[in-house]
Amino acid sequence: MDVSVGPQHPGSGHVRLLMRVDGDYIVSIDPDIGYVHRGCEKIAEYRTAVSNIPHLERPCIIDAIHLNWGYVLPIEELQGVVVPPRGQYISTIAAEMNRIMSHLYWLAINAGVFSGHTTIFMYGFGDRDLFIELMEMLTGARLTYSFLPPGGPRRDLPAEFQKRLTQLLDYFERRLVEYDRIFFSNPLVIARAKGIGVLKREEAIRLGVTGPVLRGSGVKYDVRKVEPYGAYSELEFDVPTFEEGDSYARFMVRFEEMKQSIRIIRQALEKLPKGPIARKAPLIIPEGEAIGRVESSRGELVYLVAGDNSDKPSRVKIMNGSFRNLVAMPYLVRNVHIADMPIIYGGLDYWPVEADR
Repeated sequence: MDVSVGPQHPGSGHVRLLMRVDGDYIVSIDPDIGYVHRGCEKIAEYRTAVSNIPHLERPCIIDAIHLNWGYVLPIEELQGVVVPPRGQYISTIAAEMNRIMSHLYWLAINAGVFSGHTTIFMYGFGDRDLFIELMEMLTGARLTYSFLPPGGPRRDLPAEFQKRLTQLLDYFERRLVEYDRIFFSNPLVIARAKGIGVLKREEAIRLGVTGPVLRGSGVKYDVRKVEPYGAYSELEFDVPTFEEGDSYARFMVRFEEMKQSIRIIRQALEKLPKGPIARKAPLIIPEGEAIGRVESSRGELVYLVAGDNSDKPSRVKIMNGSFRNLVAMPYLVRNVHIADMPIIYGGLDYWPVEADR
């Protein structure tokens, strides 16, 4: 029997999963994407370099800083603009705050609701809002910030921001202990996710998955380490990996990454240099091509930007973690129970709008 999950579905979002079942078992699954394709890459050719930033953040509003930063890096390379050290540190702080916020959204919806754990849904969204309030204090917006134009961040850290952020990190570290107790070490969650949707290391590499999905299969790859940007080369942090390759391993990668984000932010606040936060960048994008790579919450995010000595890019190409990771879905659900599908899908942390762009 063929079953269609989505595209108007409160769990899967704007994607259709064509699922063939035999009794209680899934025989095959075929992701049908494209329901929220917006033509972001083509639209970018008709807007100036700076006016592109707000609409290029929209494909993944819960991870807006990374979509912004990945786009700006190749423009700065073409323009020969180097962001001052203080600006690099502020950008890094904002990016790691956004990573925590994105992972809390995943924890509340894709891990919590999909596994029937409504308590972690309320915990995750409640704590995420505390980070949103501080991002609003820093950028003036709650979700989509347009905070990083070419040349560096738009504003310096406000008064009391460092104090309030440090207090929030102290509180959140204590909350993570609670998260572990009520969710990650919960026998019911372990029973639902452990050994389900196994993606072996060799398969993960062959399929080209990225981010927590790749690291959950034992591959220690992180753009922040491989090709550092911002202040990452000056900060110490680990890249969490798990060898099991199952849905629970992917859950744990994101849990450990939130701890590492706290560690990165603390160091960045302590080492924050004095001086200017930005340099004036030209409005023109010189002729040539450049690539920007950042480690977004869903994995490696790559922008190719081409310029032709005008104020508009002649070409923008985007490759993101959601698009790359969904390819693994058909390999993970073969011969598993229908009830296991939400857990497997939730472990991928797929964001349909980001993939469709």
